[in-house]
Amino acid sequence: MKTLSDLKVAIFADGAEKAGMLQMYAKPYIKGFTTNPTLMRKAGVTDYERFARDILQEIPDRPISFEVFADDFPDMARQARKIATWGTNVRVKIPITNTRGESALPLCEQLAYEGIPLNVTALFTLEQVQAVVNAVKGAAPTYVSVFAGRIADTGVDPVPLMAEAVHRLAAVPNAELIWASPRELLNIFQADAIGCHIITATNDILRKLSLVGKNLDEYSLDTVKLFYSDGMAAGFAL
Repeated sequence: MKTLSDLKVAIFADGAEKAGMLQMYAKPYIKGFTTNPTLMRKAGVTDYERFARDILQEIPDRPISFEVFADDFPDMARQARKIATWGTNVRVKIPITNTRGESALPLCEQLAYEGIPLNVTALFTLEQVQAVVNAVKGAAPTYVSVFAGRIADTGVDPVPLMAEAVHRLAAVPNAELIWASPRELLNIFQADAIGCHIITATNDILRKLSLVGKNLDEYSLDTVKLFYSDGMAAGFAL
């Protein structure tokens, strides 16, 4: 089994809670960060720009993705251009469609050819991957975020789809594939095995990296001890 230092996939931390982001920033193996409006809302962020600029002051040297939250394309474009001015390490996240299912690809193509680094997000199909590849080829650096974890939630194995996505992105040097929404630590090793460029994970998953390489017999004993101590602490009696 590979160790953490053997992994070629870049690990990004996914979150919007400042303390947690800075905790991960202290880890040299965390190569970047992603956020989204849902995570920001859960973290209690009320001033989007103030939060983003504050984080960028603390994390100026690793890529950070901030997402537009408009639903009409002219306003998305306005927000994207504004977000792009916040720092040289900023990637602007654009959803693959708006809430009416209308394609954001023309906007992505326009912004990418303006030189704005993008993170095209919420992709679930190879057709969407290919469409993004066609739109941004030769333009600004672009992350292509496929939500492998949510695909797995439907009962579909995402590994073959992600492997094919890696193959399709090989023709586009300016694009990198993100394995988004992982559900377990194993997904990091699966992403690495197929040559995925980046995986983004929440702190809950990233904290499990300390378990990599742990002896399974020891882990079994630790688990038995945990159940025993919790049973004693609960005062259970039969």
